[in-house]
Amino acid sequence: MSQKFPRLFFILLAVLFALNLLQASFTELIYDEAYYWYYAQDMAWGYFDHPSMVAFLIKLSSLLFDGELGVRFMSCVLSAGTYVLLWLLTDNPKKKDYVIHFFLLVFSFTLMNAYGFLTLPDTSLLFFTALFLWLYKRFLKVEDTVATIGLGLVMAALMYSKYHAVLVILFVFASNYKLIFNKKAWLAVILALICYTPHLVWLYQNDFVSITFHLYERPNQAYSFDEFTLGYFLNIVAIIGLLFYWIYGALFKFKVTDKFSKALVYLVYGVLIFFFISSFNRRVQAQWAIVITIPLAIIAFNRLLENAKSRKWMYRIGMVSLVLLMYARAWMIYQPLFPMLFETHGNKEWVNDLKTKSGEVPVIFENSYRRSSMYEFYSDVPAISLNNFMYRKNQYSIDGSEERVRGKKVLYISKYRKSGDISYMHLDSTVFHGIFMDDFQSYRRLKCIVDKPETGIQYSLKVYNPYPFDVPLDQLKYTISYSNEHKQVKQMRSLKVNPVSRQESLLKSKDTINYTFELPLSQMENPSYFRIGIAENNLPPGLNGKPIKIE
Repeated sequence: MSQKFPRLFFILLAVLFALNLLQASFTELIYDEAYYWYYAQDMAWGYFDHPSMVAFLIKLSSLLFDGELGVRFMSCVLSAGTYVLLWLLTDNPKKKDYVIHFFLLVFSFTLMNAYGFLTLPDTSLLFFTALFLWLYKRFLKVEDTVATIGLGLVMAALMYSKYHAVLVILFVFASNYKLIFNKKAWLAVILALICYTPHLVWLYQNDFVSITFHLYERPNQAYSFDEFTLGYFLNIVAIIGLLFYWIYGALFKFKVTDKFSKALVYLVYGVLIFFFISSFNRRVQAQWAIVITIPLAIIAFNRLLENAKSRKWMYRIGMVSLVLLMYARAWMIYQPLFPMLFETHGNKEWVNDLKTKSGEVPVIFENSYRRSSMYEFYSDVPAISLNNFMYRKNQYSIDGSEERVRGKKVLYISKYRKSGDISYMHLDSTVFHGIFMDDFQSYRRLKCIVDKPETGIQYSLKVYNPYPFDVPLDQLKYTISYSNEHKQVKQMRSLKVNPVSRQESLLKSKDTINYTFELPLSQMENPSYFRIGIAENNLPPGLNGKPIKIE
């Protein structure tokens, strides 16, 4: 062990681990972390936006600690593990003389640094990408049972972390096409699929809601070179940090010498090209390409070891990066250090203010899974997001969270209101208003299924009631929203529906009622999509139907 890991390595790793634990403990959650914490309150094999690994890590953390560290502890552990794997993936015998250089290099990767203590799907994605590469390297040397089983389990863990993980697996396998004829490689794939079956079953049981949303229902916008493609190039610089010039320079000068080094190159270029092409269709978020930081760290460290000039500059810029990132970390905890607000600032303040004014009744946030989960985390008071036609679906749309507030007195918060029973303010001076509601009732899980007419202009509409109780039909009003080609809602109108048969007063549990309707005239020019919504009890209409293309 001492031959592979110098004593200084363990000292610096312990310092880094302690730093991340302190950071995790004293930094308020960001909104996505609060949302994933909400996932973990009801463990499942899948969730609306992501598979279940992030919730599993939070659940493990919560068994050991409370508060923010109860969300982030496992991220600190996985981050330390990633450093260990990156060290093992570098074969150069000179590395034991440059331990400080190694830590400066890896610490300088901005997003990898942040995921050292933040708990997001990319946190486990980075760790399992490094572990997958380590096992693949071992598999290339010895195709034994341990490597085969390990690859299968880790491929499943990758896919449980994030759907983008499929790119890691595909591009590594693409670098070695002979694996197609390798029985043990196929055994690893089969094992991965077996382990991933529970999530596939969950997708099937939930109408492939995650895939449908990401591929078809996510709102987009018109292509802009500056925002989409140029923004993509800025992002792949930002995820690397100040050392981007030397790290990408190391990639361009890197020479493939074996199957493993070929896999590193395929992984980096494959992901970069894939998201470059994607940038012509939609805005690519910075973290989508985060997996390239693992092979880039290996490539850059090898370059550092072999080139004295690169080593000198990487060390100097790495020291500057260390100072800046440490200052940024301190600012995440203590906002006055920099005149800019971040998600980790002021959450406890607005939550405490709202909790005092709400009388601790459950809170409904209109169109905000971010604020609802953040509020519940810091207040320990039930909160949900009620999503309407101007927003998008999320975990609150599919998990039955309505039942937590049904029939209760609630505080309904909307950013569209100009006044209300109470108001509260965020640190950025944004003011929100809320009104109290007694005996709250909503039916956002009613499902509207539209069939296009084969002839004529009459559409058919089926309304299915998934609830275990009957729904009064006189509480329902139907609406239609029109969207442009990018699924951005531009107009909403009431919709007249005509019962196909004699209408009862109740829509029975697990039953369906049939209507017909005609599309009302739209005031927007050339609408591309329409969507049926149901407005119940004077609430804004929900997202009960899917976007339908207007032919």
